[in-house]
Amino acid sequence: MNAQKSAVCFLGDAQMSKETMTSRQRMVATLNRKPVDRYPIDLGVHFSTGISAFAYYNLRRALGLSCDNIELAEPSLFLARVDEDVRRRFHIDTILLNPPFVRTKKWSPRAGYSFVVPDGFNPEQDSEGRWVIHRPDLTLIMAANGYHFDGGWIDYYGCGDDFDAKLAIFAKSAERIYKETDYFTMMMGFSGYFHGLEFACDMLTDPDYSAEINSNILKAEIEKVGKLINAVGDYIDAIEVNSDLGTQQSLLCTPQSYQDLVAPYLKKFIDFVHQNSDYKVYMHSCGAISELIPILIQCGVDALNPVQVSAKGMDLETLKSRFGNDIVFWGGGCDTQNVLGTANPETVAEHTRKMAGILKRGGGFVFSQVHNIQGDVPPENIIAMLDEAYNSSFYGEQ
Repeated sequence: MNAQKSAVCFLGDAQMSKETMTSRQRMVATLNRKPVDRYPIDLGVHFSTGISAFAYYNLRRALGLSCDNIELAEPSLFLARVDEDVRRRFHIDTILLNPPFVRTKKWSPRAGYSFVVPDGFNPEQDSEGRWVIHRPDLTLIMAANGYHFDGGWIDYYGCGDDFDAKLAIFAKSAERIYKETDYFTMMMGFSGYFHGLEFACDMLTDPDYSAEINSNILKAEIEKVGKLINAVGDYIDAIEVNSDLGTQQSLLCTPQSYQDLVAPYLKKFIDFVHQNSDYKVYMHSCGAISELIPILIQCGVDALNPVQVSAKGMDLETLKSRFGNDIVFWGGGCDTQNVLGTANPETVAEHTRKMAGILKRGGGFVFSQVHNIQGDVPPENIIAMLDEAYNSSFYGEQ
């Protein structure tokens, strides 16, 4: 077993001699559209580039690594915190900013799996075998033999809506990461100024009210990001704005409504960030959003995630040729809906090689699969994807 473990864990070391940049340097250069030795690889810097704790458990077991202390990074989505040994094995260039929970315990959702969870995480199993978390303001449910909770998110740091308290915790994590590692990290959680279907209806029926909402949010968000810049400084290199704008087939609002009632506020926010820091702005938006990408570029969005290639109008060749010089594509490296969880490892590797080959042309690409790796994805497929991502990542030989 030890010999097998060594062979697995150090696969790819021969290519590491070709690397000429640290992870942070590589990420920053990519976001600044400067030459890099290889495109960066992300696994878990954001809650949409992560991996289910179940899939992570199976991956570690397949690699011959210990599964004794797999920690949840996000309990509702049930995402694992990616460990250093896995980051090194797959040449990951990023690290999650969110610090470990202070008080933890072990919890087993079913036979064969045990995870480190925050002390306040207390699901109860009902008569149907579901795990249920009851809170005064929400109820979260994991289906029997499911892989994540539906119903909302819970703050296990105990900060609630107190951004100053959260910032104090996260600033310490940012300083530690910056001083003790060469990884790239970012702060999640800023508004994208589009707030879902109800807001989309308001945009049509009461545009003045919608504008008032975003005006108030903009003021609060600029105050928050200003505090972040002052407290954290150069310890992070990016922030995230979150705004799902599309379904599998279409947008959730018209481009004109977005241009009129969302874009002005997003642009003002991003302008403030760019004028007062060197932070890049990463935007998360699922769905068929190709029609909005020109507007996002005008707003100053630096990087777009997850690049949902299975959605209508999200053909990679078209996206790369139209927008590749103006925005960084952070994702799109492997189709999680139709390939990663269902194909064989050889097909996954071939697919990853094709997708990455399109996106790496001319730079401006950070590898990640399309959204999170789900709990039932076979570990062989994850290994095939991430190994091929690294093998295809180098520039200079193309």
